[in-house]
Amino acid sequence: MRPDDESAEVEAANARFYRAFETMDIAQMDPVWFHDDHVRCVHPGWNLLMGWDAVRQSWDAIFKNSGEMRFSISDVDVQVDGSLAWVTCTENILSHARGQIAVTRLLATNVFERHGAEWLMVHHHASHTLPSEPPGDTA
Repeated sequence: MRPDDESAEVEAANARFYRAFETMDIAQMDPVWFHDDHVRCVHPGWNLLMGWDAVRQSWDAIFKNSGEMRFSISDVDVQVDGSLAWVTCTENILSHARGQIAVTRLLATNVFERHGAEWLMVHHHASHTLPSEPPGDTA
């Protein structure tokens, strides 16, 4: 398989993750992830979650306690190395909860492993961004 084809497959797997997230349905999120003890997840402001059971429980809790969310993903960068791939991107999130509309911007790293013909997520880490300042001398 050509590297461009693999990158496109990983980018499609990344898009499936965000579509599953938007559904707020654990049954849609389940097939996106590899179900094993070595998977990891860090939601913004949460501790590290280890193992599929803990990661799945976190998604279930988020879906049950959140309103609507819509993602616009930007700054997507895909890297593939054998059966491992990672995507860095910016999550631009429009959410509606408790009568409030909010726009949030997060940086994310999503790691995928190839299992057969599928790329499955094994790690998701999202964190808030800080206002950026142009690089310069601090002296």
